[in-house]
Amino acid sequence: MNYRFTYTGIRVRDVDRAIRFYTEGLGMELLGRRKIPRTGGENVDLKSPGSDRVLELNWYPRQGMLKEFRKGDELDHMAFTVDSMKEAIQHLSRHGARLTVEPFHEGGSWVAFMSDPDGIWIELLSNQP
Repeated sequence: MNYRFTYTGIRVRDVDRAIRFYTEGLGMELLGRRKIPRTGGENVDLKSPGSDRVLELNWYPRQGMLKEFRKGDELDHMAFTVDSMKEAIQHLSRHGARLTVEPFHEGGSWVAFMSDPDGIWIELLSNQP
């Protein structure tokens, strides 16, 4: 199985404040901003000039599928692109991961979330189910 680290998602309390900090403070470029119908929240993609890695800011409303923000929730998830969603889930399960969100199709890709043995969420992205 081939895993390619794709991006890191962090959870923020105020998305506009976070955008200002990362763009004005750290000089990152705003790549895109979109609503997340599944959670009622919003995603923002940022990138530093000269880097190929993306930082995803994730904001979720107080009421919704996720709990209210609390200390320790800052790291939302890491994302890996995989060749086969089914094979990746089976492989990671054998290594102690737990399927957290069943695979679903969104924006032309298959997406699933797993929790590593310590509970950190890992997003899997694939063109194949």
